[in-house]
Amino acid sequence: MRLAIVNLFYPPDLAASAHFAASLAEHRAGLGDDVTVVCGTGAYLGGSARREARRRRGRDETSAPGRPRVIRVWTPGLGKDNTARRLGDYLAFLLNVVARLAVLPRQDVVIALTSPPYLEVAAVAHRLLHPRARVILWSHDVYPDAAEEYGTIAPGGAASRTLRATKRWLFRRVDHVVALDRAMLDRQLSQYAANGHPSGSVIPNWEPFALFPAAQAPPLAPAYAEAELAGRFVVLYLGNLGYGHPTDTIVQGAERLADEGVSFLVVGGGVRYPEMERQAKDRNLRNVVLRGYVPKDQTPGVLAGASCTLVSLDADSVGIMSPCKMHARLAMGIPVV
Repeated sequence: MRLAIVNLFYPPDLAASAHFAASLAEHRAGLGDDVTVVCGTGAYLGGSARREARRRRGRDETSAPGRPRVIRVWTPGLGKDNTARRLGDYLAFLLNVVARLAVLPRQDVVIALTSPPYLEVAAVAHRLLHPRARVILWSHDVYPDAAEEYGTIAPGGAASRTLRATKRWLFRRVDHVVALDRAMLDRQLSQYAANGHPSGSVIPNWEPFALFPAAQAPPLAPAYAEAELAGRFVVLYLGNLGYGHPTDTIVQGAERLADEGVSFLVVGGGVRYPEMERQAKDRNLRNVVLRGYVPKDQTPGVLAGASCTLVSLDADSVGIMSPCKMHARLAMGIPVV
């Protein structure tokens, strides 16, 4: 089977969607499928990561037997500092992916993730050229619902109506939707599907067994030797602090437990990371320790020192995004709040 997977990010990038795309691509290639991954040269964090991604462009066009072929198309790597920069990256990548898929041989299946939103446009464009190709939307978040919820566009406005009409048009040409949880699947099918099409299923995200060997404890991350964490009950937040991940409750919890031998370790980034940093500083919370993103292979060492972990999700974000942070914590056997 010829299978194409399209997503803005791909390893060694840090983005979670990059690693899920790679996991699926490598699994299917190992089963004998002819797998092509089309991704960008931009990077989730920008900076040196972006330069490294650009350096890889074109170098991994040819795959080894049993491995996916990876094609990196140019993206400007403008970053995520504001909406205009995000849109610039998204639109450049989308246009380049449409062009790249147009010259690929007919694919039996094209799987489009939702990084960036509306990436299924590229898959549907390939199908217009090759009507026998099937299109699967692998939904990690829901648009335009997320843009409305987080204030990027006004609900019911002209942009919202246009994007929703586009989504309904695309859903008539998508064969199947895979969502991370039932709320996400129901939200999409109830709004954009028509007459039972497309079909849908729930496949939660996962973690690779190799990263969490049962008989081998990973070495602790160096942060646990620091005075703010050593010998204390550590509550860990690991990953992205995005629009749907409120920080107020976490900061309030840290403030109440400041004299109870409890420290809060936040490892990651995102649009709400500076908010968390500012709140902790304003309240003079010495028991809140903030660190940047770590590579995927270092996450077991970060998790290993935690007494419990946090997953923060705004109630209004249910069905728009799903807490994929949950699965690594379960793999480590660590309590989750």
